[in-house]
Amino acid sequence: MQFVIDTHTHTISSGHAYSTLLENAQAAAQKGLALFCTTDHAPTMPGSPHFWHFANQRILPRFLHGVGILRGVEANILNLVGDIDLDQRITEQLDWVIASFHEPVYRPADSRAHTQTLVNVIRSQRVHALGHLGNPNFDFDFETVISEAARHNVVIEINNSSLSGSRKGSESRCEEIAAFAKECGARITTGSDAHFAYDVGNFNQVGQLLEKVAFPLDQVITHHPRVFLNFLEDRGQQKITEFSAL
Repeated sequence: MQFVIDTHTHTISSGHAYSTLLENAQAAAQKGLALFCTTDHAPTMPGSPHFWHFANQRILPRFLHGVGILRGVEANILNLVGDIDLDQRITEQLDWVIASFHEPVYRPADSRAHTQTLVNVIRSQRVHALGHLGNPNFDFDFETVISEAARHNVVIEINNSSLSGSRKGSESRCEEIAAFAKECGARITTGSDAHFAYDVGNFNQVGQLLEKVAFPLDQVITHHPRVFLNFLEDRGQQKITEFSAL
């Protein structure tokens, strides 16, 4: 499989990443990406930027180094209700919203609580994707959550960083998650979760996993820019006219 969109990247604004947006864009161009999402951590994560960082993304050009830029965020899941840590007025201005569990923000509980939390996040319809679900610290009922995501057109992220050792114990869980997604018709997105420019567009482990489970290409929204942009429009977002030729 070939993926031409990276939907999860960080810049120095996240506080624990090491490259600028320009450096990420240059790396994306070198990898042959058509689009990438800039998704710094939302304000509750220690070291992350102020909410103005996200509100001001409207100033970003739509292309850098010939690669399309999607304005986004990796929001933190806050509680059982499924709240995220960025005001709706801001997220509605963004192109792409990932919601993720992070230990400094949401204290790991039990599978039942995590499952209900994720279901509530999905039903809120405020997010496009659920990030790095393979983390074993946040166990959940795979079938319940992935089926709910499929029903509400929320995609499941297969995270290359998780498959490369950043969250120990994620590998087998990610494989099982992908298998459930395949079975129930859920769609997935591919994210490098790059915290350094060299990792932008790195999907080596993702590709191997999806080949292993024979994941259908038509359930992967990042294999062609038009598929990805159609997904956003299906979710009710305004067409991004600068990307009309893609």
